[in-house]
Amino acid sequence: MLKLTKKADYGLIALRHLATSPGLMSSTKDIADTYHLPVPLLAKVLQQLTKARLLISVPGTHGGYKLSRDPQKISALEVVHAIDGPVILTNCFTSHGTCGQTDSCTVREPLRKVHEAILDLLNNFKITDLTDSPVIQINLTASPVPMHLQGPAVHPPQ
Repeated sequence: MLKLTKKADYGLIALRHLATSPGLMSSTKDIADTYHLPVPLLAKVLQQLTKARLLISVPGTHGGYKLSRDPQKISALEVVHAIDGPVILTNCFTSHGTCGQTDSCTVREPLRKVHEAILDLLNNFKITDLTDSPVIQINLTASPVPMHLQGPAVHPPQ
C-alpha cells in the first residue's frame, strides 16, 4: 500500500501552518499545540525540514521556524523526500533495479508510468495547494437530502 508516513503528514501540516502566516515564525510547541501533534516527533520532523533547507530555524526566546522560500515553490515531493527519502513504488525503481522476474516481467513498464505519474503529481502539488483547500465541515444533524428533494411524504393508512 502506498501511503505517506506520519512524519511526512506532520511535515506537510507544519509547512501549511507556516504558509498561512507568511514571514511569521512559529515554535514547535505552537504548531504541536495547534494540531495536537506530539512535540518530540514534530521537533525531529522540523529539524529534518531545516536540514533539507525547506525551513529556517531561528534560535532564541522569540525564535522558531519559518519557510525558507515562497510556499508556491515548495512541493509535496520535496517534503516527503526530505523526511522519508525517495518515493519508491516497487523494487524495480530502486538503485538496484532488479528482481527475480526482471527478464520476464510484464508489468514493469506500466508500473514505471504509474511511479512517474505519482512523482509528477507530488512535484506539482505545492504547499499553497494545501492552504487553498477549504476546510470541509460535516453537519451530522442535517438531513442528507434536502426535504424538498425527498419527494412526497408517505403516511401509513389510518
